[in-house]
Amino acid sequence: MPSHLTIRSVARQDYDQWLPLWDGYNAFYGRSGATALDPEITRTTWQRFFDAYEPVHGLVAEQAGELLGLVHYLFHRSTTAVQPSCYLQDLFTTEAARGKGVGRALIEGVYERARLAGSPRVYWQTHETNHTAMRLYDRVAERSGFLVYRKLL
Repeated sequence: MPSHLTIRSVARQDYDQWLPLWDGYNAFYGRSGATALDPEITRTTWQRFFDAYEPVHGLVAEQAGELLGLVHYLFHRSTTAVQPSCYLQDLFTTEAARGKGVGRALIEGVYERARLAGSPRVYWQTHETNHTAMRLYDRVAERSGFLVYRKLL
């Protein structure tokens, strides 16, 4: 992990630095320009981080006052465990921060919060072409072997 890197919960005053990271994450997955997320989704996502009744949380990686990355995660019930499962939904770092331990530190931050919540597991998915991220994921977790199916409604 880079020296003096802090992993912490997102704070209201982070919005101006969080938004470009969020936009970068969405652009990476092709959600920009004509296919950009509706601004209401971004507003709602941001508000959920600060609503005690929401299971959605955000962490940021900060170094010298600059946000280098974000991770969003949520807790949900499962039919295979009493404790809540933790789903790591979004992970993104600036280009300059890649390969320097920031992504790993953010994942470890989610692991820590999941342990504190009594969650028995953290899981996530990535696109099969995201080979750079998969090199990290293969070091910090195990592949479950499950495939994701979906139907947009």
